[in-house]
Amino acid sequence: MPKAVRVHLVPVGDEVYAVSGSNTNWVIVKDGDSCTLIDTGYPGDHDALLTSLDAVGLAPESVAAILVTHAHNDHIGSAERLRVTHGTPVLMLEEEVPHARRDFLDQVSIGQVLARAWRPGVLPWAVHALRAGGTRPVPVHGPRPFPAPGALDLPGAPVPVHTPGHTRGHCAYHLPGSGILVGGDALVTGHPTSRVTGPQLLPDMFHTDRARALDALSVVEGVDADILVPGHGPVHRGSVKAAAIAARDRVIR
Repeated sequence: MPKAVRVHLVPVGDEVYAVSGSNTNWVIVKDGDSCTLIDTGYPGDHDALLTSLDAVGLAPESVAAILVTHAHNDHIGSAERLRVTHGTPVLMLEEEVPHARRDFLDQVSIGQVLARAWRPGVLPWAVHALRAGGTRPVPVHGPRPFPAPGALDLPGAPVPVHTPGHTRGHCAYHLPGSGILVGGDALVTGHPTSRVTGPQLLPDMFHTDRARALDALSVVEGVDADILVPGHGPVHRGSVKAAAIAARDRVIR
């Protein structure tokens, strides 16, 4: 039995919970004795992930599916482990499937990090990321694309929102019934390597295609939601459209 650890769990809607792990967030969307799990944190967050499920009265086998925003290590750390142990489906946008299998890896390299180690926050973040499993091999051997366009037949009826740029198949998830957007890394509110707080793009080194990541903010603007649960940073309560505009303005300035 994994060791229970303390987790920071925030209710953000009716049976929707944001959980903070090792500088990254995941989301539990509960419906009775089942749930949708959006992202899973770093590999080192596994015990914290199980503790968060237990905290809302769920067991690992209660997870109907894992939805992946994108296949970076800090977001799919426990996906394969849950898939193998409990048969949990791991779903994502079709463009992200080969990334999750590790046919290729679009993730910031150690060389890129070292080249920026002089910048405030970068070296402490890198040490923390390594300890949490940021470079550990965590391919998902059975990733699945969404079965059909539109809302998914899962707790919360999440609607995938393609927001490419951070990775090719990056996907946010809209929970229309709760007015929540789970933004992944398309729009965040903070990061240990960032000098600012509030809605923003991650620093440039983290994006596969920065120009597309900036364009994806226009997609986020079109989502009718008033709560943003980002992949990094605290929950943002307020117009998601305004948050996306503010993030773009920061880049332009």
